[in-house]
Amino acid sequence: MPGLWLPVVRKTRSGNEYSPFTLGCATFPKIIHVLQEPAFDIGPLIARAVAAESEEQDDHEGDDDEAGQASLADARDELLPPPLGLDQGQPFPPPKQLDPPPPIAASPQPAASPKPATNPKPRPGPQRSSTKAEKAQKARAASHNRGRAKHARDLAAHGHLPSPATVSTIVRPAAPLKTDLNASALPTAFGAYSGKLEDKIEKKGSKVQRSVADLVGLGFQLVKWDGITLRPLLDKNGRIIAVLAGRSNDAKYLESANSAFRTIRDAGAAANFPASMRHHRHGLFAAMNVGLFYGKVQKFPCWLNNKGYAALADGLLGDCHIQRLACFADAAFALWAPRLYRYYRDNDAGLQRRMSFRRPFVGSIFACAAFNFGPNVWTFRHRDVLNLAFGWCTVNALGEFDATTGGHLVLEDLKLVVEFPHSALILLPSATVAHSNVPVQPGEERVSFTQFTPGGIFRFVDNGGQTVDELAERNPSEYDRIMARKAARWEEGLSLLSTLDELLPEE
Repeated sequence: MPGLWLPVVRKTRSGNEYSPFTLGCATFPKIIHVLQEPAFDIGPLIARAVAAESEEQDDHEGDDDEAGQASLADARDELLPPPLGLDQGQPFPPPKQLDPPPPIAASPQPAASPKPATNPKPRPGPQRSSTKAEKAQKARAASHNRGRAKHARDLAAHGHLPSPATVSTIVRPAAPLKTDLNASALPTAFGAYSGKLEDKIEKKGSKVQRSVADLVGLGFQLVKWDGITLRPLLDKNGRIIAVLAGRSNDAKYLESANSAFRTIRDAGAAANFPASMRHHRHGLFAAMNVGLFYGKVQKFPCWLNNKGYAALADGLLGDCHIQRLACFADAAFALWAPRLYRYYRDNDAGLQRRMSFRRPFVGSIFACAAFNFGPNVWTFRHRDVLNLAFGWCTVNALGEFDATTGGHLVLEDLKLVVEFPHSALILLPSATVAHSNVPVQPGEERVSFTQFTPGGIFRFVDNGGQTVDELAERNPSEYDRIMARKAARWEEGLSLLSTLDELLPEE
């Protein structure tokens, strides 16, 4: 029988029989009997072992082609018979004729041990070299990323610093509006860290809703404004006391303003604010302050606790479109009041030396932000007395309304009623100049977004990072020096405001 090998029994000199298959007198005849069984063939067993070893080595080329996978499966089916079912009693298949083994080489090499089964990754094809255009595009992208990173570092370290050419390009064509206001006469608290508290006479009638016609009848000047043209407001001494700062000419800025409006409006509608948050001294709408605050009862500035609305506040601060509005307002502040802006940044640096904190927006110097949710935001006449007396706050009007019929900003001390369109920005000293709004028409929507820094934070830094009482106890001489300066701080603060002649470089 081809392929059958029988053991040969030999005898030693002592007469004992010897065979490699000798297992004992009782079993040896049985083994011979089994090996001589006509139905038995070792060929299928060898074929199965060869196929199994080939599968373990997995030495075929990795290929995702379906035809290649099918041919591999067919080859395995041909080599490997189906397994014997334990509950079916299926016999081995008929023996197959095996090819004779190849001749053994004179100096056989040891066979390599089989490799463990792996899942090799497909071999990558030949890499296509980048074209010159692609290399140039990658270089431009890398340069752009480096430029953005440098801009972010410079912004964090120095803030917005407009070049003289930028100042000239923007300020020179502006249309200034002169008023009869004497800024020195504005109401301020002693030391000018805050505005003067409103008395009963000032509060009387503050909640009265007035139309544009009513205000014009009371002697107010109507300022028609497209929300784009730059208009600095000057007091009688030529100081820029407030600015109709407009908006960026970039089309993406208007898109951000539209998105910011929807985000603030929808967030307010979904929050379901209680009535206590919708009725306050500023008006009949839900409002929320977010950021760093410091008052008289506090030992040090701290982040406002928005309690159940903390996630809502963080979401608004993290919105990229609201961040764009905040950064533009910071740049406008730096442009129109560079000395005052530097004063804010020096105070911020002094606070950083004393404590770890964060501002609402990385690209803005202001410590606090306020979101007025609407859907119809109009404020009563008021002053934000806790802000820095000679400092500025930023106000963004957002919504879907006709700015010629409603939403006007009313500046009581300047006797102005200003059209205030969607996406526009106005800068003003909100602690000392009383202001309010004209309601928009029924069916229209208006929200607003503001930024400011509480005056108490400036006091905390000037006191060496401590309260007034702590300063008096620990350093009486420094306390006396600071108290002596308070009498002149209001005029010193007003001197930080710029004039147009100061802003425009000489030609």
